[in-house]
Amino acid sequence: MTSMASTQEQVHQPSVHLGVDRLEGFVARLQAFNSTLNEIAEIGGEETAKKAQRLQKQLLALEPNVTMIGQIKAGKTSLVNAMVGQPDLLPADVNPWTSVVTSLHLNATQEDQGAAASFQFFNMDEWEHLVDDGGRIGELASRAGADDELEKVREQIAMMREKTRQRLGRKFEMLLGQKHDYGYFDEDLIQRYVCLGDDFDDEEDVDPIANQQGRFADITKSADLFLKRPGIPMPLCIRDTPGVNDTFMIREQITINALRDSRTCVVVLSAHQALTSMDMALIRMIANMKSREVIIFVNRIDELSDPASQVPEIRDSIIETLRVNNGPADPQIIFGSAYWANLALAEGMGDIVDDSAASLLAWADAVLPESAEELSPSEMVWELSGLPDLFDAISERIVEGVGQETLDRVAKRAMNLASGVRASGQVVSMRVDGDTIAPVDKEALALRLRKVEDEHLARLTARLEKTVGQFAARIDQSHERFLDRALESLLQHLEKNGEDVVWKYSPDGLRMLLRSSYQVLRRNFQSECEGIFAQAAQELSEAYKQMFSVSVDGFGISPPTAPVVPPPVSLGQTIALDLQTSWWKSWWKRRRGYRAFASGFYELIEAETSPIVNSLKDTQTSQLRKDAESILRDFFSEQRGILMDVAEKADVQLADLKDLFGVNAQAERERLLNEIFDELDGFTTNAQNRG
Repeated sequence: MTSMASTQEQVHQPSVHLGVDRLEGFVARLQAFNSTLNEIAEIGGEETAKKAQRLQKQLLALEPNVTMIGQIKAGKTSLVNAMVGQPDLLPADVNPWTSVVTSLHLNATQEDQGAAASFQFFNMDEWEHLVDDGGRIGELASRAGADDELEKVREQIAMMREKTRQRLGRKFEMLLGQKHDYGYFDEDLIQRYVCLGDDFDDEEDVDPIANQQGRFADITKSADLFLKRPGIPMPLCIRDTPGVNDTFMIREQITINALRDSRTCVVVLSAHQALTSMDMALIRMIANMKSREVIIFVNRIDELSDPASQVPEIRDSIIETLRVNNGPADPQIIFGSAYWANLALAEGMGDIVDDSAASLLAWADAVLPESAEELSPSEMVWELSGLPDLFDAISERIVEGVGQETLDRVAKRAMNLASGVRASGQVVSMRVDGDTIAPVDKEALALRLRKVEDEHLARLTARLEKTVGQFAARIDQSHERFLDRALESLLQHLEKNGEDVVWKYSPDGLRMLLRSSYQVLRRNFQSECEGIFAQAAQELSEAYKQMFSVSVDGFGISPPTAPVVPPPVSLGQTIALDLQTSWWKSWWKRRRGYRAFASGFYELIEAETSPIVNSLKDTQTSQLRKDAESILRDFFSEQRGILMDVAEKADVQLADLKDLFGVNAQAERERLLNEIFDELDGFTTNAQNRG
């Protein structure tokens, strides 16, 4: 379904210092890299030019993801609006029943932008899981035997389903699985899909796509918006996720999936709440990410009476809470105010409330340098909002993380392309100089390359199956040990306290065991991939030397980069033991006798934790193996093309070679290639470390 309305118009955005200097430097490197690929294309011929263009497209396709998660009422959506430069873009108060990840694609390339706005609905299986089972909460209640809680969930589900029918008609199931695309977006359109509103009349003459707030919100799963953000020098995707505390725990799983695809996570907290034991769902999510990938933004300092003295106290409290609850160690913590940032963008400083103005002045006295006196009021407030520091932190992680990894990956492929050009040129030069080169049997070469590919793919599959098998056995043992220890703890509690005292037990021990095993998997997986990839590159180099019977100075084939192993964010999923207060009391009261406690506990927790364990050892490892095999296949395909091109040069008529390359061109080509290799080496991680 597509609207033909005009493209989204961009609002006026005042000129402010965004704090993306690092990104600007990185983009300059990308542009230099692009120029180097042009040089390879110019000296390598038509086929080389096509391969170089494919590598350039990979650079253009780089769109780092930043996922925003946070406390309820922490002002996360207001912060996102400030980051994209449009204060009123997304509704800041979303009904708790909505479960929409909104991806804001900033400065996306035209090829990536099929529409200005795209809204994806839940498919039938996802909807049925919600309405039939009550989502994750329904599963928990059913397993725990919490009939009262389950009945509440069913009542809420029935109410939601009926309201959905009223909004969309009795055929609303036909919308499930569909996607609505628009050539524009505005506040009304966004709220129609992501924010619940009042009930709607079920009248025949109601326009099914009229501007009615929340009309499709019940069934909308995700939203993608494409917009320009002046000042940000490259494509960037900011994902605004739902809160993690919702009635049916749909949001939790959606947020976990968003985190799995991102390398940077911004946790938005309220200065009033900071971080408490009530935020365990939030802590669990980020605990399984590397500390370097987590940024904490403490919002709403505009509401503090004395931010200069309160901010250090809040910082210490956050660090201590993370330490006690096994959160990431030493994450970067930034303090600021989305309210101030949006005022600065709207240039509406006269509208600031008195208490906030007082906090602003106090914060300015504490943190602004004397040089800030040269700034305009809007620029000064923007600096105090913390947004420049947030953008700088995000930029640093992009440049050092996914950005550098992309450069490394493409640089290796470009080096191989340049090596192929060098090898082709050497063969041509030798023939022009009158040297005898044995005829190349291209069919034999193709068979040799195919044999090498099949052998290494089989070797990779065998090695990874062994690695994954060891990991599966390790986490199964950890799972069983956890259940046995927990059961023993339960029995000791019953013997000591009887059945009247509710027993508490944390599942964090299991999470730590699984996380430790996953870290071993990450190391072993990457080591195996790197070893196989290096062997493949070496054997291809040997195949070249044997087939062409010539030695080329400086010729070598760089192995591809092993796939990045994502963090085990599924370990952050809520399980029954996390819901101690109400759920366990309900579960506890239904037991009668020690044996019933023991068997009931074991069955409940095994059923609760098995999906997490299975996700790690099946779903996640399956995708890793597919990624590794795909990388190796692509590597062989690329190398086959390069080496077959060298074989072609060995068979081209001598007169044609002289016309194509020129008699004295090889020396100049070699000089250019030496420069190209130096340039490519300068883009890699090793060069950055040497610098």
